[in-house]
Amino acid sequence: MNFFDHLQQCTQSDRDYLFASPLIQAALAGQVQRNSYIAFLTEAFHHVSHTVPLLMACGARISARQEWLRNAMAEYIEEELGHQEWILNDLRACGADADAVRESQPAMATELMVSTMYDRINRLNPVSMLGMVFVLEGTSTLLATQAAGSLKQSLGLPDKAFSYLTSHGALDLEHMKFFEQLVNRLEDPADQHAVVHTARVIYRLYAEMFRSLPGSLEVPHALAG
Repeated sequence: MNFFDHLQQCTQSDRDYLFASPLIQAALAGQVQRNSYIAFLTEAFHHVSHTVPLLMACGARISARQEWLRNAMAEYIEEELGHQEWILNDLRACGADADAVRESQPAMATELMVSTMYDRINRLNPVSMLGMVFVLEGTSTLLATQAAGSLKQSLGLPDKAFSYLTSHGALDLEHMKFFEQLVNRLEDPADQHAVVHTARVIYRLYAEMFRSLPGSLEVPHALAG
C-alpha cells in the first residue's frame, strides 16, 4: 500500500465525522440558509488567509534533503495567492459587509485549526502542513463538485457569490493528483506520522468549525422533513 492510500485509510473515521456535520449534509442537499453560507465564507476567509503564510513557513523550515518538497510548497503558494480576496468578493455578492469580515475574529475552532498548524510547523515537523492540505483540498473538492450547484439554486444568489467554491472543483481535483504523487515520495516514518496525525487533528477541528456555524442545529429536522 502506498502512503497516500495509507493516509486515506488512517483518516477515514475522522473524514466521516467531518462529512457528517449537519451543515455539510444540508449543503449537499441544498438546504442551507443565506446566513449560514455567509458564516461559512467568513470562517473560510479566516483560515484561507493563513494558507500562504503557512506554506511559506513550511517551505522555510524544510531541510535541504527535501528540496523537492520546498519546490512543491512554492507551487502551492503560487496557486493559493489571493484566494481570501475571492471569498471577500463572494461575501459582497451575498450582501455581506466584507470589510467587517476582514476585521472580525474567527470562531474558536477556526483559530485553533490555524494556531495548531503554526505550532506543528514551527515546533514539531514542517511536513505536517501536508496533513492540512489533504483535509482542506479534499473537503473543498467535495463541496465544490456536489454542493455549489444546489446551493446556487436554493439560495437564489448570483454566480459571483460562489467563485471560491466553484473554482475549487476541477482545480482541487488536479491538486489532489499532485498531492498524491507528493506524499508518496515521503519515506521517513516520522514525516508520514506527522502528516497522518495532523490530518486527523485538522479533520476534527474543521468539523467543529462547521458544527459551530449558525443553522447547524436546524439541519437534522430539515432533512427529516
